[in-house]
Amino acid sequence: MSFADLLLMELQGIEKFKLKHMDIIKALLKEFESEFITTKKFLALVPTDQFDWAPHGKSMKLKSLASHIAELPEWVNLAFTTDGLDFETAPYQEKKVESNDDLLKLLEESYEKGRSELAQSSVEDFDKQWILRNGEHILGDLTKYEMMRMSFSQIIHHRAQLGVYLRLLNIPIPGSYGPSADEQGF
Repeated sequence: MSFADLLLMELQGIEKFKLKHMDIIKALLKEFESEFITTKKFLALVPTDQFDWAPHGKSMKLKSLASHIAELPEWVNLAFTTDGLDFETAPYQEKKVESNDDLLKLLEESYEKGRSELAQSSVEDFDKQWILRNGEHILGDLTKYEMMRMSFSQIIHHRAQLGVYLRLLNIPIPGSYGPSADEQGF
């Protein structure tokens, strides 16, 4: 086998590797879009006249929960554009929203930032370290991939909380991964 043949085989192997991993990013983008569409349905139902309501004294207020859900897709951007987050130097500040339009706009902007960064990412970025901390206290020593997955999971987790809030406020719940008791169609 000639050097040229070996080089050609190596280049073909690299292309197969790229295609295989590009499929992972495409799958993540598809999942991210699906979660965005479902989240948008939930946030559109948030009653602004109940923004200060919470089901329990230890629970977040409805407005805080909804705005947090709307900003979470941007954490995908954070995962790939930074090496971490330190709450001591960058304390959490709730996003200001006053209406459903504000919530949906925040969600759309946040999703677009996260989607754009994920689309530009490469699998080589996935294994790079990402640290969540509060000063010297390490809250999470993650890979960028794990941080991205955590943001997906946080969207789903908090959206489920929002579903409970909506149910307790007698607001019909949209389906997420299939029909709900209130929305039988897919």
